[in-house]
Amino acid sequence: MRYSPGLKAGLIALMALLGAASAHADSGTVRLRIFKAGFFIGGSAGSGTLYFHGRAYPLSIGGLSYGFTVGASETIFHGRVTNIRRPSDVAGVYAQAGAGAAAVRGAQAVVLTNQNGAVLTLTGRQNGLIVSADLSGLALSLK
Repeated sequence: MRYSPGLKAGLIALMALLGAASAHADSGTVRLRIFKAGFFIGGSAGSGTLYFHGRAYPLSIGGLSYGFTVGASETIFHGRVTNIRRPSDVAGVYAQAGAGAAAVRGAQAVVLTNQNGAVLTLTGRQNGLIVSADLSGLALSLK
């Protein structure tokens, strides 16, 4: 069977397009435990785990906040990370502006993006006594 050159070019282009589509971004799940404390200038530290393609990758967390922050808290987050191709894409700095308060217990929800385009969509619970209205940066790195 003979194919015209136009049909051959069209099939090659379709195969290339399908190959590019298979290289799409993926997603995983995360669990983070973050401790935050401050008196106007705050700091945060913690750890977590990225679950990606059946493997667990330990994470280290650190950050600073500037604004009005008074108190201390612990927040346990869980959620999804999207738009990643490999585990290292989750590493980076996530910036956020926000306000909140927790007295003993409170709920948290946040969506953050880093310089690699990874998007964290997190929910969790916060324990402690903290009041904040600040700009903060959260740095995640693979251990």
